[in-house]
Amino acid sequence: MKSYTIHFIRHGITNGNLLRQYIGSTDLPLAPEGVEQLEKLKQICAYPKAQVYYCSPLLRCVQTLRILYPEAQPVLVDDLRECDFGDWEEKTAEEIAAQDERFSEWMAGGKAVTPPNGESGGVFMQRVCAAFEKIVEGMLRSGTDSAVIVAHGGTIMSILSAYGLPKASFYDWLTESGCGYSLRITPGLWMRSMVAEVYETIPPRGNSEQGDGKLVLDLAREAAERAYGRKKEK
Repeated sequence: MKSYTIHFIRHGITNGNLLRQYIGSTDLPLAPEGVEQLEKLKQICAYPKAQVYYCSPLLRCVQTLRILYPEAQPVLVDDLRECDFGDWEEKTAEEIAAQDERFSEWMAGGKAVTPPNGESGGVFMQRVCAAFEKIVEGMLRSGTDSAVIVAHGGTIMSILSAYGLPKASFYDWLTESGCGYSLRITPGLWMRSMVAEVYETIPPRGNSEQGDGKLVLDLAREAAERAYGRKKEK
C-alpha cells in the first residue's frame, strides 16, 4: 500500500529565541545567527525534498524555507502559525512570572489558563491540528506522496503529541531550530486511528534503514530536558 511522508522542520533562530522570550504572533525575522546556523546545517546534512512545501506565513518560517529550499514555491497556511501569547509576547519567563501570577499555573498545565489578550492552549491545538488534517486529506486525495512543513516549535509539538507514534506528550517533541521529524502516513491506519509513524529525525540520526521510533523519542526528550529541565514525576 502506498504511504505518504511529511517532514516537519522548525524555523531558524530569532533574536527572541536568543533572549529566551515568548515569541508567538510577533513576526520576527531570523537573527543573523539563525541564518548562519541554517546555512551550516544545509552544508552538512541533506534536508529531505518533497513534492509540496507548506509553511507558516510568519517571516521566520518563510525565510527558513527560502534558505533550505530556494527553488520551492511555498504554500502558506495561516493556521500553522505559532500560538498568540498576548500580553506575554516578547517577555521572558522571569519577566512574566514577576508580573502575572497566572503564569506559573499556565506552565504547570493543571488549570486552563489563557495568556491575557492571547490564545488559549485548546484553541491553538484545535487550530493547528485542523490545519494538519486538511493537509493530510489533501495529499491523500491528490496522491501527493511527500510534503515539507516549515513551522514553529509549538505547532510541531502540538501536532506530534496528537498524531505521532510512538505516543508522547507535548514537550517530549521539542526540537531545536532548523531540525525536525519525518512522519510516515499509511492511509488505512490514518483513516482508522488518525496516527502517523514518526520514523526519523531531521537531520537524520537513526541507525537503521527502517528508523527507530524509540531513538527518535529519546532524542526529543533529551532536547526537552536541556530546554526545560527534567520534568518531575507526578
